Amino acid sequence: MINSIPSAENEAYYQRIISASLKLGFVALLIILSYLIIKPFIIMLLWGIIIAVGIYPLFRKLSSALGNRDKLASAVITLTVLMVIIIPSILLLGSTIDGVKYIAEKYEAGTLVIAAPDESIAEWPLVGKSVYETWNLASINIMAAIEKFEPQLKQVAPKIFGAVTGMGGTILLTLISIIIAGVLLTQSQASGQFTQRLFNFLIGKDGEAFTRLARATISSVVQGVLGIAALQSVAAGIVMLIFGIPAAGLWALLVLVLAIIQLPTILVLLPVSIYGFSILNTTSAVILLVLSILITLSDNILKPMFLGRGVEVPMLVILLGAIGGMIAFGILGLFVGAVILALAYKTFQALISEGSSESAVM
Repeated sequence: MINSIPSAENEAYYQRIISASLKLGFVALLIILSYLIIKPFIIMLLWGIIIAVGIYPLFRKLSSALGNRDKLASAVITLTVLMVIIIPSILLLGSTIDGVKYIAEKYEAGTLVIAAPDESIAEWPLVGKSVYETWNLASINIMAAIEKFEPQLKQVAPKIFGAVTGMGGTILLTLISIIIAGVLLTQSQASGQFTQRLFNFLIGKDGEAFTRLARATISSVVQGVLGIAALQSVAAGIVMLIFGIPAAGLWALLVLVLAIIQLPTILVLLPVSIYGFSILNTTSAVILLVLSILITLSDNILKPMFLGRGVEVPMLVILLGAIGGMIAFGILGLFVGAVILALAYKTFQALISEGSSESAVM
């Protein structure tokens, strides 16, 4: 006869399962609720962390110069970065709005005039003829050109309008992220210890090395990708403001986007320079073109200097991680992708070294 009454051992086993399940459920509930609470701030927190890691070396030097006064150093850096971003952003945003309003007013008044293109444009390879014909049509009869490309304009116009109106929100998000970064810098030691404990828990004895690698990789990408893109964007915006190019802020924003996604900024700067020949004297137009080329080429000079610096990982791995991460996850993927691929590379390298050592012993 089978005894249907569970033994004391079985009952204790079931109680342990129930207790463990309740604990896991409670932890899962806390994680879910915490995520829902901080969800609106996740992007700002991530950007704050990235910015803090990127400017941490500068923070440490300034703190040492101020007698290890971390809070003062953080306040100085935060205020300086805010001013560096706020002033150009206001100028570029104002220029973009003024440029869009100027074009809209001229169009509504029927006085919008586009200068005729140079005949040499028709000799450009592949696109020269179509660019010349479209430009020439717009210079002769802008209404006919708009009617011809009305379907394409209807698709592109909302995106351009969204980009212009979204600039204010992007600037605000950046400012809040910088403030968060400043707060994190004052707690840099505690944050570093927490990160190291986390890597020790997940990876083991190599947790400290992986902490240094993650920090160096983020710093490298901040300087080598985002930093250079920002410099190119600001330089392009200032140059266009100096030469009176309409909607300079919008073009500078497009330069920033292209630089971040690793496309040549000449794709924006060349059409702007060509347009410059129609509104500027020859000398000024040539100077604008030369400066545009220099801004584009600066990427090739600065990137090898900053990208991958201080990281024991090939620059190609960092670059592929940044580009692939951005394609998969958006702008934040620049940093996430680079860190993940760098960690994967070092892990794979460690596994190969360990395997080679074991083979040598055998």
